[in-house]
Amino acid sequence: MREEHGAAEADTQAYALGPADTPLLDETIGANFERTAATYPDAEALVDVAGGRRWTYAELNAEIDLVARALIASGIERGDRVGIWAPNCPEWTILQYATAKIGAILVAVNPAYRTHELAYVLRQSGTRLLVSASAFKTSDYRSMVEEVLPETPDVTGVVFLDTSDWDALRARAGQVSAADLRTRMDSLQPSDPINIQYTSGTTGSPKGATLSHRNILNNGFFVTELINLGPGERLCIPVPFYHCFGMVMGNLGCTTHGATMVIPAAGFDPAATLEAIEKERCTALYGVPTMFIAMLGHPNLGERDLSSLRTGIMAGATCPMELMKRCVNELNMSELAIAYGMTETSPVSCQTLIDDDLDRRTSTVGRAHPHVEIRIVDPETGHTVKRGQPGEFCTRGYSVMLGYWNDDDRTREAVDVDGWMHTGDLAVMRDDGYCMVIGRIKDMVIRGGENVYPREVEEFLHTHPDIDDAQVIGVPDEKYGEEICAWIRMRAGRTPLDADAVRAFASGKLAHYKIPRYVRVVDEFPMTVTGKVRKVDMRAETVRLLGLEA
Repeated sequence: MREEHGAAEADTQAYALGPADTPLLDETIGANFERTAATYPDAEALVDVAGGRRWTYAELNAEIDLVARALIASGIERGDRVGIWAPNCPEWTILQYATAKIGAILVAVNPAYRTHELAYVLRQSGTRLLVSASAFKTSDYRSMVEEVLPETPDVTGVVFLDTSDWDALRARAGQVSAADLRTRMDSLQPSDPINIQYTSGTTGSPKGATLSHRNILNNGFFVTELINLGPGERLCIPVPFYHCFGMVMGNLGCTTHGATMVIPAAGFDPAATLEAIEKERCTALYGVPTMFIAMLGHPNLGERDLSSLRTGIMAGATCPMELMKRCVNELNMSELAIAYGMTETSPVSCQTLIDDDLDRRTSTVGRAHPHVEIRIVDPETGHTVKRGQPGEFCTRGYSVMLGYWNDDDRTREAVDVDGWMHTGDLAVMRDDGYCMVIGRIKDMVIRGGENVYPREVEEFLHTHPDIDDAQVIGVPDEKYGEEICAWIRMRAGRTPLDADAVRAFASGKLAHYKIPRYVRVVDEFPMTVTGKVRKVDMRAETVRLLGLEA
């Protein structure tokens, strides 16, 4: 009787372990890629739509080996750091796999960085070789690199793409034999560090999340396994490679399954993405919610044949119900999945299934990923809460990073002694094991002693027929401590709403303390390069505009 009670008690806890029927891949990225190339040599592996270039798996493997041998000839040893600072391009992908084959650690540098941030990550990581774009949009990468080189003594070489530098690097391959490369590959272990991804919170210098072959190879594999991405299918990847969404969920997700990586453009462009889907008959598409909103709002949408699409992943934020319905109906993505995670967890910890109902795909971020443990804890006590109660989302398993590069203190702050990664996200685990992310612990608004989760208010504002997108923040208030402020973007051709109109719409539908006091109509939100809204910037701007500094 006591045992039954104990089991019932455990079932009410906000804890879950993902399925483990498919074993983890116990190999390096290079070995896995070669296995795929041997199985599907003539299948298309990589398509550069803008550049009109294509590689089969056999051709791509040969090019990766060429660059890998060239890197060895350039003196790159196992464990050395090689930086890549460029928008999406085939060379990014080639370098990703070439560094993996020789055991060099790829440092993925955010294309939006400027000199101060670039100098910091090159110094902090001890990067030896930097591969960089010459320019992109308004960024003159070459002049910025030249400016920071005196501050980065570890950098012994720079290769600029779109110049003779890349060909000169490739030409060095002849100095190293295939047998030498094989010897290097055979010395590597799945647990070796292979990638440093710099992730910045709202304060402090960027932190270098260090990820292993095992971390990212398996996460890419299981992400696409859950959307049934099979050999010969084609994934359109408009999300950036420098982020896990592109290089792990995108590239490694494809190459672990013999699918095709399709690069629509160097940076996200809704027209180019729609064109690539039609032209390349893509079966899957990735994006953050703002990208899907941009594609659905594009004037050329109706002219495009998107009938090839079946599935894909939306991540970076919860998907509003109306947006999901439009993706299903207008983009033909009946099997669109939602994924949730963070760089430090390779990245995905939760994902919806392709046959989940609309409720699960819009109100939740899915359930525990294969081989991953998740639990929701009280941020004060660290105890696991009951299902249905809010707390901090924590995760443990193969996907948790090795640590922050050369930063033991911040690693200990993020990963506890039992191996749980503390995400800083507020979440609720439902009775069915599906999780709802309701905000960041730091984003939660406390108004007059009442906890307000911005996500709930944002979801409600999405039901207004004239509102295209909404973001909610807390701003200082003398009486209540904090007040609710909504930034809204109107649908094309709709009359902008003022605070009174928004409050009238919310009256009787939301508790009074959740109704925004302030409303700001904007054309766009401040964003990171990966398409995540920067609420810290929104808050600072609102405080300034409303004169709330005091």
